[in-house]
Amino acid sequence: MQNKRGISQAFAPVAVPQLQIRPATVFDVFDMSRILTASIRELCHADHLGDAARIADWTADKSPDQIRKWVGGPGRYWLAIQNGAAAGVCGIAPDGAISLLYTCPPAAGLGAGSAMLSHLETQLQEAGCREGRLNATRTALEFYRARGWRPLDEPEACCGVSCIPMRKGFG
Repeated sequence: MQNKRGISQAFAPVAVPQLQIRPATVFDVFDMSRILTASIRELCHADHLGDAARIADWTADKSPDQIRKWVGGPGRYWLAIQNGAAAGVCGIAPDGAISLLYTCPPAAGLGAGSAMLSHLETQLQEAGCREGRLNATRTALEFYRARGWRPLDEPEACCGVSCIPMRKGFG
């Protein structure tokens, strides 16, 4: 015989881990570097096609020392934390364009990217921007399209790979 509590627990919704997005600090540069390089190496195969030279070019400026300069500079950067671990990194360049949005491979497809993009869009809107701008990799193109971003022009060189300029109106 099965008790009612066991049945209700069996059909209870599974708790989804909360995602926290907070401003990045110099203490986060190692996590940020690890996320950026792992994401590029493991998730962006459509862009680098496994070419070691392309990967090296793309990740060359993703060292903790370089990221420390970003965090101390005029851009704005955030770290996404899920289950107590760094799950993603995102940023806005001084010119108001989205400059970074990367998830660590284990967090890919679990909502961290969508949450970070929503966070960045809110930041841009609160800053008075009427539209958002970014350069999408081939890997991320459909991710952005599914969230209302539209390609503007032909691909151009960006990050050592071909990127597609995209825009999204706010309002």
